[in-house]
Amino acid sequence: MEHLLTYQNIMWFSFILVGFVFIASLFVDSPFGKFASDKMGINLGPRLGWFLMELPAMLGFIYFYSQGQNATNLVPLFFLFVWVVHYLNRGFIFPYLIRSPKNVRGNFSISVVVMGLLVTTLHGYLNGSWVANYGDHLTNSWLSDPRFIIGIIMYYAGFFLNIHSDYIIRNLRSKEEIKSGDKIYRIPFGGGFKFVSNPSYLGELLAFSGFAIATWGPGGIFVLLISAANLIPRSFATHRWYKEKFENYPKNRKVLIPFLI
Repeated sequence: MEHLLTYQNIMWFSFILVGFVFIASLFVDSPFGKFASDKMGINLGPRLGWFLMELPAMLGFIYFYSQGQNATNLVPLFFLFVWVVHYLNRGFIFPYLIRSPKNVRGNFSISVVVMGLLVTTLHGYLNGSWVANYGDHLTNSWLSDPRFIIGIIMYYAGFFLNIHSDYIIRNLRSKEEIKSGDKIYRIPFGGGFKFVSNPSYLGELLAFSGFAIATWGPGGIFVLLISAANLIPRSFATHRWYKEKFENYPKNRKVLIPFLI
């Protein structure tokens, strides 16, 4: 009972944090990538910044998952697999594949890393504990529940949209341009970019929506809300940036949701 109370208290703190992040995101663009700034303190390289920020999500989930009474059951093991693959990509593969121009200064603020460490630690704790300990409904029968089926389909649709969109962005610069150190921006085309300026963010939000439905727990809701609080304002800022940067930017391309927004 004491552990459950601790979980509930941390959960409520996490939801309060969502409100704080959303309000802050309305006024300040997270200082990394296109919106990097020296005003927020030390800047790290993007590879190191992404790796450090995402690491607690992987380690935290595995640790708290391992303490759960249901850790050896089939459905929790499935979600452990989903989680490990997701953060192997997000925390290791994605940073490794980033193509940054040679000799360009770091563009990943330490403030983003510090805030990200808090968020991903909470993310790992809330979901790892829920899946392996508090999610009593996550038994074998859950595999045939419509919430699980719909959620997993949504998750993988978002996951692969995110990966493909990152691939398109990554290949906008040639290897020669990267070696020369030229910081060149181009309009991305293809895949989700046919419809929106931010298909990577759309994929991430779709994936976390699916994960929240599939696990049917507060941890999934938290990461969906905290991601939305950060990514929705950033999506509008990115869309404005593209339109200001390129006069020929596609006029029918939406911000985040195809044909709507």
